[in-house]
Amino acid sequence: MRWELFTIGYTAVTILLVATVVGSSQSMKTAWIEDMLSLMPQLVFLIALPFVRRRPTTRHPYGWHRAMSVGHLVAGVALLAVGLNLAVEAAVGLIKAEHPTIGSVNLFGTTVWLGWLMVAVMVVVVIGPLFFYGPAKVRIAPTLHNKVLYADGDMAKADWHTNAASIVGVLGVGVGLWWLDGAAALFISLGIVHDGFRNTKAALGDLMDQRALAYDSAEPHPAIDQVRGILRALPWVDDAGVRIRDMGQVLHVEAFVVPQARDAGVAQIREASEAIADASWQMQDVVVTLCDEIPEEAVRPERA
Repeated sequence: MRWELFTIGYTAVTILLVATVVGSSQSMKTAWIEDMLSLMPQLVFLIALPFVRRRPTTRHPYGWHRAMSVGHLVAGVALLAVGLNLAVEAAVGLIKAEHPTIGSVNLFGTTVWLGWLMVAVMVVVVIGPLFFYGPAKVRIAPTLHNKVLYADGDMAKADWHTNAASIVGVLGVGVGLWWLDGAAALFISLGIVHDGFRNTKAALGDLMDQRALAYDSAEPHPAIDQVRGILRALPWVDDAGVRIRDMGQVLHVEAFVVPQARDAGVAQIREASEAIADASWQMQDVVVTLCDEIPEEAVRPERA
């Protein structure tokens, strides 16, 4: 929470700084809008956090953990929509051969080309996301299994692409290569589209109850193999399968167990459930079912 609040304050300052030098550069305008969009993940995280802490009720028996996933989806769709709009605008500007102009300003009695101030601001504002709060969030996200936090930190670490592109665009205008500004704006907007698509896809997958994935949505969640191992280690278990859905920060585990003896009952189910729940704080909702055969949709371990 402290990192997110710090990020909001830092980003608010950078938005004001960029606004003072944005001028008529398309790449600077796009970078400025991206700075404003970057506030979305932090706001989503802080708004969703009180909801995920609520206890289950009769109306919401699974709790409010999905609030984080819903916020992830909202942020992803917003990035995607605005990024597409900016990409179209940049492409149209290039097609129409719009020539941006960057004038001069009087600074402490000296006439200075505004482009140099743009470059200076973009160099300074990238320090925070690239070296401080970006890496910090990426380190924290795996521990919390929070995909919003990871996406936020990952996008922050990649902010230097935006800053570098805007600098290239501004300097391009300065040396007479007017199209570099539009090309830089298109590059930045396509980066926003990529972030939006990636986050929307990950959030939709979780809301559609796909197999639980790790914090970066790249690999299956390690809890799947962990629960398999726990169940197969129990002396009364003959076979076991598991399916896990991602509820936001916590996991909902459904374990299917084929017992060796037909007289297995409540005591064995309690033993298996407690063993799974004790393995990680993320296992907040565990259901163990005795069955004759493992369902096909459940992840089934290969026999040795």
